[in-house]
Amino acid sequence: MATVLGIGGALALIVIALVLGGSPAAFVDLPSLLIVVLGTLAVTLASFTLKDIGVTARMLVETLFKGGLPPRAAALKILSLADFARKHGVLRFQGSILAGLKSDPFLYKALALVVDGLPEPDVEAILAQDIHATQQRLSRATSVLRRAAEVAPAMGLIGTLIGLVQMLGHLDTPASIGPGMAVALLTTFYGAVMGNVVFLPLAGKLERNGAEETLVRRIYMVGVLSVARKENPRRLEMLLNSALPPAQRVDYYG
Repeated sequence: MATVLGIGGALALIVIALVLGGSPAAFVDLPSLLIVVLGTLAVTLASFTLKDIGVTARMLVETLFKGGLPPRAAALKILSLADFARKHGVLRFQGSILAGLKSDPFLYKALALVVDGLPEPDVEAILAQDIHATQQRLSRATSVLRRAAEVAPAMGLIGTLIGLVQMLGHLDTPASIGPGMAVALLTTFYGAVMGNVVFLPLAGKLERNGAEETLVRRIYMVGVLSVARKENPRRLEMLLNSALPPAQRVDYYG
């Protein structure tokens, strides 16, 4: 919601400024939009692959419309599961408890590996590889957005140069110089807005959410490995608090 409000609010302020300053229609130019929007997409695509663009789009949807579990809530969740395993045994996770975790695929997978009886080193290796793969996808998606943020202003400058060349070709009609200059500058305006108001904030938010998701997965991994080793959950609480930021540390056992 913060991302939607932030970007939406910035765009709304720009629109309000255009309306108060004169005719908003003067800031609409289809050729300029085509150069900036489609040009940015084309150059970004040339730097990556269609799969990278698709992954980035899916992650953006998740960032904008799906909130992840905060690290503190994840720590409390895994402590609750560890406490249950301490009292009733790991095999009691089978059935409804494990099925209820399907909405959290990583935690479901981790506990399923332990319930299936895989050795602890194998569980750790599988989960660590999963975390690494997720980090790679997030890093690539962030790179796509940062590349688009770099390209958009450059495409705006290219469009401006095209407009200036076309304008200079009609210097024999002085009345067309002013409007021609305005249209030429619109592409720079579009590029600056796309790069700095849209792509850069989205890249920053994706990077921030990726770091938090990685922390949550590491919390789950530490908790599940503790369950596999049949450790005391109080020790797990200390381990988790050493990984959590001070403001998010838990006090599960009082």
